Amino acid sequence: MPIIVVIAALCALRFFEVWRFADVSWWWIVGLMVFAFVWFQFVEPLLGLDKRKAHNEDDRRRRERARKSLERPRK
Repeated sequence: MPIIVVIAALCALRFFEVWRFADVSWWWIVGLMVFAFVWFQFVEPLLGLDKRKAHNEDDRRRRERARKSLERPRK
């Protein structure tokens, strides 16, 4: 996700010609976009990183539900 923020920042800095970013070629930014696309479409699923995030969230919800069901109701 940080790469998306970097790409957006580079696009804005290049578009508004801020400091040294005015001289950066658009091809570098497009290259980063292609890298991000390849990463999120192919590499991340190949390594199982997308599933790991979903499993961690499910485990957190399961533990929270178990904790709530085991608490004593207060009067």
